Amino acid sequence: MVNNNEISLYDYMGGAETVRKLVEAFYPKVQLDPLLAPLFPKDIMPVLEKQYLFLSQFFGGPALYTEQNGHPMMRARHMPFPITDTHAAAWLNCMQQAMQDIELPDPLIEVLIERLKGPAYHFVNTPEV
Repeated sequence: MVNNNEISLYDYMGGAETVRKLVEAFYPKVQLDPLLAPLFPKDIMPVLEKQYLFLSQFFGGPALYTEQNGHPMMRARHMPFPITDTHAAAWLNCMQQAMQDIELPDPLIEVLIERLKGPAYHFVNTPEV
């Protein structure tokens, strides 16, 4: 919970509109990435919507993901897919590029990417070959 003297990352970055723009800028990059694309379905719209719900909640906005899907259990949801450190880095790179594309300020991008590193690397479940 954010106290009255603090603003959430969600609000600071621009709320629902910015999270939506970010997700819409992010997934085309994922679909073009030769390492990441095979991990995602061709019909990216359901994934895009879940990512919007999750990131809204993750950055301190409304608990949209939990309200619609229950507890995120993100590591368990990613276990069926082979995810390496290289996948996590590629995912973060696509996210950083999307943040730059929607013109978030660099200091905010740094904070958001740092926040996303935890879950990105937490999903790693496969050693590099």
